Amino acid sequence: MSRKLESPVQTQMAVAVIRSPIGGEYHGSQRQPAGRRRVFVQTEKGCVLGMELDRGDNVHTVKRRLQLALNVPVEESSLTFGDKVLKNDLDAIRNHSPLLLTRNLMHRSSSTPCLSPTGRDIQQRDKSGPIEILGQSNRLDRMKHMVKDIVKAIKMGIDPVPVNSGLGGAYYFRNSRGDSVAIVKPTDEEPFAPNNPKGFVGKALGQPGLKRSVRVGETGFREVAAYLLDYDHFANVPPTALVKVTHSIFNVNDDVNGNNFRRNRLVSKIASFQQFIPHDFDASDHGTSSFPVASVHRIGILDIRILNTDRHAGNLLVRKLDDGIGTFGQVELIPIDHGLCLPETLEDPYFEWIHWPQASIPFSEEELAYIGNLDPARDCEMLKMELPMIREACLRVLVLCTIFLKEAAAFGLCLAEIGEMMTREFRRGEEEPSELEVVCLEARKMLAEREELSPRTDLGDDEFQFDIDCEEVGYDSTPKMALDDPLTRATFQPALGNGYARSPLSKLDEGIEEGEEETEKNQNYQKSSGGKADSGFIVNSSSGHRSANEQLPASVSFVKLADMTEDEWTLFLDKFQELLYPAFAKRKSITLGQKQRQRLGTSCQF
Repeated sequence: MSRKLESPVQTQMAVAVIRSPIGGEYHGSQRQPAGRRRVFVQTEKGCVLGMELDRGDNVHTVKRRLQLALNVPVEESSLTFGDKVLKNDLDAIRNHSPLLLTRNLMHRSSSTPCLSPTGRDIQQRDKSGPIEILGQSNRLDRMKHMVKDIVKAIKMGIDPVPVNSGLGGAYYFRNSRGDSVAIVKPTDEEPFAPNNPKGFVGKALGQPGLKRSVRVGETGFREVAAYLLDYDHFANVPPTALVKVTHSIFNVNDDVNGNNFRRNRLVSKIASFQQFIPHDFDASDHGTSSFPVASVHRIGILDIRILNTDRHAGNLLVRKLDDGIGTFGQVELIPIDHGLCLPETLEDPYFEWIHWPQASIPFSEEELAYIGNLDPARDCEMLKMELPMIREACLRVLVLCTIFLKEAAAFGLCLAEIGEMMTREFRRGEEEPSELEVVCLEARKMLAEREELSPRTDLGDDEFQFDIDCEEVGYDSTPKMALDDPLTRATFQPALGNGYARSPLSKLDEGIEEGEEETEKNQNYQKSSGGKADSGFIVNSSSGHRSANEQLPASVSFVKLADMTEDEWTLFLDKFQELLYPAFAKRKSITLGQKQRQRLGTSCQF
């Protein structure tokens, strides 16, 4: 075993996503007859089976095959595809799609076992190779050679190595020379997932996870989405894909108590697969002053687009560029771990870079041109094509944040100002909506007032599951503070400690002096290491190096986006854009006031 694998600086946690069998590794028919499709069905306990669908197959036949192959109960279960619950017809399912079999609420049992086939039966039954890439993007071509080399290494007896750090299961996969070339994270070994190897279990796939707005088992496709959205490798996200991988190294728990059930037999899993990038350390081990402005800006631009809720220093890898040709002391930043981006509702993001001096430098012309060319509608179409399981709620967050970025950059705001407008504050022990959320609340209020003139009729379409299901057995939904019907009560009014409730719009109406004072207090509070609010929520702390893994108390949800119809969503975006420029002007005034106060200095104080 290479000593490099034990190095503490090589703790890159991969997560990835995508879909389509790799040339040479898929043992089934590469060119399928018309009407035939290959799909991958995963149970909520993590068992996976690849199967060929004929034109006449339906949901019932898929369940029956799954029951025979994996010996899993399928009574009172539903076959889901992203937001959709499949009734019986499978015509809408594309080739290489992943499906999830979930137990219905009344019949869900945490003790129901998933009895996987033994030996090589699973590969014989679903006609799979050791690794299959799920996805159609031509950007995955660069990974095919890597996969072939890993498969060759596995056949040579070079096994993967488990990663000891982190809350979820992850594995270094090596090439034929024994070098780590990829990190694989099975979706059913995520924190709280059924087969988590580190004791963090208790939920089925599809239930609210570490972040309420990111479901268990769904961080993988978010990793891939971040890679696919990083056009032209602008932010330097490593190549990432979703794979079906079969190996005996993976963990299977014998019960929900998290006891390891190591059988040393082949197990197939859906997993993220990310190229391992050799590096020297992460951003927490290196002074940030040497980080290139362009690198910080590019990563920040991506983080804002995808509303990254977990950009801490540990997932910014640093690689030295000392090649002896005028690059002494220069470094390269590599952003990883994007599994907590694109939440289903607006969340409080965590941007490690928000107080770095590089973030306060204006965007370059090249960066402004890149931002100006972003097209959220094109992004959504691309993601729906490449990741058909992605939820509509995630796409709406992407659209909203991309519009916000484009308009803010055009107005002249810098990266730090944009990040601050997206970040929530604590005042008098209460978490308040961010400036971005305040604008959204006002847009929803305007939409609700318009709807009063033409009341909306309930759709009653149970085929879509946009909202996080909070009513699973044993799940405490008390942290949820979003309104059940934001259209009729659009302005969420958090009560302060004295019981007085105010409109969140008053946050934008406060005087500049008060805004400066509160912002200064908040920044000083955030800079204190390990600062905690009275409510128990951990505050974003740049110097404290707080990861989302530590922010276990659920964050409140002020704004919902996925409950709107398409017409309402279009109207909401129009109102949202109308309200942005007053908010930008307010933020600019606060920033100018802060700079003016800083110029006064404190040299006369004794």
